[in-house]
Amino acid sequence: MQTRVVGTSVPRKEGPAKLTGQARYIDDLSFPGMIFGATVRSSIARGAIEEIKFGEGIPWHEFTIVTAKDIPGRNVVSLIVDDQPCLADGAVNHPEEPILLLAHPDRHALARAVAAVNICYRPAPSLHTIEESERRELIVWGKDNIFKSFLIEKGDVDQAWKDAAWIVEGEYSTGAQEQLYIEPNGVIAQAGDSGALTVWGSMQCPFYMHKALVALTGLPTENVRVIQVETGGAFGGKEEYPSMIAGHAALLAMKSKRPVKIIYDRMEDMAATTKRHPSRTRHRTAVSADGTLLAAEIEFVTDGGAYATLSSTVLSRGTIHAGGPYYWPNIRVRSKAYATNTPPHGAFRGFGAPQSLFALERHMDHVANTIGLPPDEFRRRNLLRQGMTTATDQVIHDPIVMHHLLDRALELSGYHDKVARFTEHNRTSKQKKGIGMAAFLHGAGFTGSGERYLNAVVGVEAAAAGGLRVLVSSTEFGQGTNTILSQIAAETLGLEYDDVSVAPVDTSISPNSGPTVASRTAMIIGKIVQTAALKLRQTLLDSGLLEPSAGREEFLAACQTYRQRFGELQAFSRYEAAPNIFWNDEQYRGEAYPAYAWAVYVAEVTVDITTYSVTIDDFVALQEIGKVLHPILAAGQIEGGVAQGIGYALYEKVVWKDGRMINNQMTNYIMPTAEDIPPIRVFFEEVPYQYGPYGAKGIGELPMDGPAPAIVNAVVQATGIDFNSIPLLPEDIFRGLTSKPERQPESLLSALAAEGSQ
Repeated sequence: MQTRVVGTSVPRKEGPAKLTGQARYIDDLSFPGMIFGATVRSSIARGAIEEIKFGEGIPWHEFTIVTAKDIPGRNVVSLIVDDQPCLADGAVNHPEEPILLLAHPDRHALARAVAAVNICYRPAPSLHTIEESERRELIVWGKDNIFKSFLIEKGDVDQAWKDAAWIVEGEYSTGAQEQLYIEPNGVIAQAGDSGALTVWGSMQCPFYMHKALVALTGLPTENVRVIQVETGGAFGGKEEYPSMIAGHAALLAMKSKRPVKIIYDRMEDMAATTKRHPSRTRHRTAVSADGTLLAAEIEFVTDGGAYATLSSTVLSRGTIHAGGPYYWPNIRVRSKAYATNTPPHGAFRGFGAPQSLFALERHMDHVANTIGLPPDEFRRRNLLRQGMTTATDQVIHDPIVMHHLLDRALELSGYHDKVARFTEHNRTSKQKKGIGMAAFLHGAGFTGSGERYLNAVVGVEAAAAGGLRVLVSSTEFGQGTNTILSQIAAETLGLEYDDVSVAPVDTSISPNSGPTVASRTAMIIGKIVQTAALKLRQTLLDSGLLEPSAGREEFLAACQTYRQRFGELQAFSRYEAAPNIFWNDEQYRGEAYPAYAWAVYVAEVTVDITTYSVTIDDFVALQEIGKVLHPILAAGQIEGGVAQGIGYALYEKVVWKDGRMINNQMTNYIMPTAEDIPPIRVFFEEVPYQYGPYGAKGIGELPMDGPAPAIVNAVVQATGIDFNSIPLLPEDIFRGLTSKPERQPESLLSALAAEGSQ
C-alpha cells in the first residue's frame, strides 16, 4: 500500500518543546499556595503498628498530617483486586509501605519531620522468596499465598513422553529489574471548594488513576479530573503506581485545602515502587529422534510481592508466551504468582514474557546440545508455520516469516563463519568468544477478551485554530504516541502531518481509550483513530460541505465551515475486534492476541576469563512487525529495548535484605552505559497485518524479550557452562568457571562448526 505520511520519519510532535526546554514536567509546575507532601513508610517487612510517635523539636501544628482514618472513601488503591491499602491501617505487609502522610510549605522542614516520626511495631514473620511462599509454612495472603494461577493444556502431554527419544529438563530464573525512567514519579493535587479534585501527574494510564481516586475519595466520578503532563519515561513503572501517589497527594490537598506536590527522589522511587517480577521456570521437553518437539511440561512462577496489583495479568502474558514461536502438538503450562513481603511487583516492558521467553530460549539451546543438533537447526525444524496452532490452540492465519527471519539473521550476523572461527580461537585464548540466538514472538493488545472488555474509544475533531485534533487517553512518554497517531489521522484524511495534533490527555475531555500498555497503541488505538477519522470525513460528506474528490485545502475549509454553521465537528469510534477472535477465559484457550510480532536476535560476546566480564561485540535484531509506521522511531524502540535487555541480562541486580531493596541508588544499582552497548543492527521485514492501521502491529515490548537469552546463550557457547539465571554477573561466571563444569563445549561447537562448513 502506497502511503504519503505513514512509513516516513516525520519530526516528533513533542520534539521541539523537549529540545528547547519548553516542555514542562510535573516538577516544573507550581500553583499559588502550593505545599509539598511526603510519605512516612514502614521499616519492617510485616507486623502490627502499635504506636505512632511524633518527635520533639518539630512544630507539628504547622504540618498537615494524614493517616488512614482521614480517608473519606475506601482505603484501597483500586485496580484489579482491591487488596492494597492506600495507607497502612494497623498492620504492614512490606518494607516501604505507606503509613502516614505529611505536608508543609518548606521541603527541608518536611524532610526533618519525616525523620522525626517514629513507628512502633510488633514484628511478625515474613516471606521473601518464591520458595518460602510456595512451602506455605506461613500464609501472608489469602488461603495459600497465591495471587493467581493459570493452566494451559493442549493435546495429550502424558502420552507423549512414551514416544520420546529424548526427555530434557531444565530450570531457569530471572531477577527483579528497576524501570529507571529518567524522571522519577510525581503528582500535584488540588481540591476545589466545590468538592472537585484535579490531579496532574507523570503517568501512563490516566483512567486507572481516575478510578483509584474515585474509590479513595468517595467523590462522584465527574468531580475527579486527571491530567497527564509531560512524562519523562515510564516502561510500565508509571502504569499503576502513580495511582498510589495521586491518592496521597489528594488526601493531603483535601485536608490542607491547598495544592500539594509530591515528587519522589531517586532513592525513594527505587525502593518503594514496583519492579519486574522475579521468576522461576521449569521445563520438561519431549523430543523425537529427528529433533521434532513432541511435548512440553512448563511450570512458570513469579514473585508478586505483598499485594496483587498487576500480578495476574503479568502472569497471564508470561504463561501464554511460555511456548514461544514453536509448534507444540502437546503442551501443558502451569503458572502461579506468589505473595511475598516485598514491595509489590508490577508492570515492566514485556509484562511477563521476558521471564518465560528467557527460560524457553535458554532451554532450546540446552535441548539442542543434549540431542546433538546445532541451535539454529533445532529451531528451524520446530518453528511455527502459517496454519499451525500456538500453545493456546490459536490457528495462525496470517503469514509467518520466522524461517526467513532465521536465515536472514544468521546471514547478517555471519553466524556459521563465526562459530567455526570461535571454536578455534577459544582453544588458546583467555578471551573466549561466543555467538548465541533467540527466536521469539510477542502478542499485541490485551490478552484474550481484554480489548472487548476495555471497549476503547477514540475521537477526532476539527480544531478551532484549524487542522484536526485526535482525542485519546493514550499517553506520550517518549515512545512516539503523539507522532504515530497524527501520522495515521493525516494519512487517512489526505492531510499533511502538521495539520494534525493530539489533544493533551485530560479525563474531562479525553475519551477512555484504555491504558498505554500491552503493545496496543499503534495497532489497536491507531486503527480506532483511522476509523474515527473516516467517520469525521463521512459527516462532512453527508453535510454536503465536502465533495468525495476534494483535496486537503477543501477538506480543511469544509471543517471550518461546518464549525461555523453547526458547532463542534467531532467523530468517535469504538474498538472493533478483528474477525475470528474468540477466547475462552475458563479454559484459557483460543485467540490470545489478534496478531503477533516475530523476531530473531543474534548476540556476539567476548568473555574475559581473567576479569570474568562479558563484552557484547555485535548485536543483530531482526523483526517482523507489520508495516513500519515511522522508521526512525521503530528502530529507536528496538535499540532501546535491546539496551534494557542487556541490562536485564548482565548488569541490573536488585539486592534484597529482609524484603527491602538496599542498592536503591544509581551508584550501586548498576545499569549499562553507552560504553557497554554494542552496535545494534536493526532490520525489519514488513508483512502488513490486514486489521492494523496501514498494516501496523505492536512493537513496544518485543525488543525486551530476546536480548537476555541470546546473550546468555552466547556466553554458554563461549564458556561451555550452562548459566541459567539472570542477571549473569562476573561473580556468577567466576563461580561457574572455577567449579566443575557442567559440560564441555566441544560437542556443541564442533556440531556448529561442521554445519557451517557444509
